Amino acid sequence: MTLVVRWSVRIFLLIAATVFFLSLLAAASLLALVWGARALWAKLTGRPVTPWVMGVNPGAAWSTVYRSRTVWTGAGAAAPAPESAADSLRHRGGILRGNEEIVDVQPREIREH
Repeated sequence: MTLVVRWSVRIFLLIAATVFFLSLLAAASLLALVWGARALWAKLTGRPVTPWVMGVNPGAAWSTVYRSRTVWTGAGAAAPAPESAADSLRHRGGILRGNEEIVDVQPREIREH
């Protein structure tokens, strides 16, 4: 009896793995087909082939985090008015705005090896 159960489990796992592999293969093939058709259409119409990218803007993500912290903790409501440029940077989380210059950077010569 245990021999039958062991072989049944093995056959079931083999079938499940095969179905999973074939579904991944079908999804990848469909994606490749759609991407190829899109690239072919772009070439036929004379447009550049643009890559598929996720439109992630790290700056927008950090500003969202900063704003949500301000809203949930109430940090922005009770913040005192900044008195100097250093206080201004500290209250804004160290983010420079506008055309403020960074003055603590020392330029160096580029060395070629």
